[in-house]
Amino acid sequence: MKNYTITVNGTAYDVTVEEGGAGSVASAAAPKAVPKAAPKAAPKAAAPAGAQGSVKIQAPMPGKILAVKANAGQAVKKGEVVLILEAMKMENEIVAPQDGTIAGVNVAVGGQVEAGDVLATMN
Repeated sequence: MKNYTITVNGTAYDVTVEEGGAGSVASAAAPKAVPKAAPKAAPKAAAPAGAQGSVKIQAPMPGKILAVKANAGQAVKKGEVVLILEAMKMENEIVAPQDGTIAGVNVAVGGQVEAGDVLATMN
């Protein structure tokens, strides 16, 4: 007999499989759920003190920051490129959602981000 732990859609199952000789059929015991602790997310880097704006510019998808085009204190117009995000071998322009001033940039060139991460804030 061999014991295996198989994970399907985040749920772990212990499975026992009997080894059979030639012509025999291997049987599997009914799987039983094994509780597993959910992986803990890494803490996110906080923006510098006083750099929080009321408008958040979030990552639409996971990727790598290739360039930061706007700095804290810089005035931007709606649609102006703030950052360049590489995802799936494509460069995506992350633009200002409205006219305003960049309050803070929460990422650095080369940094990895997940979908929904706050990249920058605006006032």
